[in-house]
Amino acid sequence: MSAPTAPEQTAAPNAEATGRRVEEVLDRLARREDREASAAAEELVRALMDFYGAGLARIAHLLQRDKGDGGPWAALLGDELVAGLLVLHDLHPEDTAARIDLALDSVRRRHPADVAEFAADTGVLRLRSADSGGCGCPSTSQAAQQAVEAALSCFAPEVTAVQWEAADARTEPPLLQISSRPPTAATVS
Repeated sequence: MSAPTAPEQTAAPNAEATGRRVEEVLDRLARREDREASAAAEELVRALMDFYGAGLARIAHLLQRDKGDGGPWAALLGDELVAGLLVLHDLHPEDTAARIDLALDSVRRRHPADVAEFAADTGVLRLRSADSGGCGCPSTSQAAQQAVEAALSCFAPEVTAVQWEAADARTEPPLLQISSRPPTAATVS
């Protein structure tokens, strides 16, 4: 018997794209007249989610028992696909704020952004675009927003909307102008 060979490396599926694809297929099935097939497809998705979620929970539990130096646990959390699966199944050990920071860190070199505020009850994240020294053209801004939002969808899917503030939208202290005042009638003798 020969040793098993390693599977060929293929591009890992993107969590955001896969989620959209599943939703599209389920929506297509729901529009069909065959309600029984639609219900069966949804049940199949739920059963697979439960199965894979239970397996991931077991893996997460076993890895957390022996964290020492972060080891493989740190490597798993740093992987976008694995982190996305852990978040999807509510198994990620870091809170939302830490995962938002992780998402921003993953794109910050090319698209700097800072958290202004996150409203957990609505899922709205307000970001302030940091000065990146770019040309300031709309296409650059749009690319940055898309990259940040894609990273957030993988690492922090509880962020349901992103609102952007321009870097120069920060409140500046008012300019205090001091000038000599013309004499008033009381000071003129």
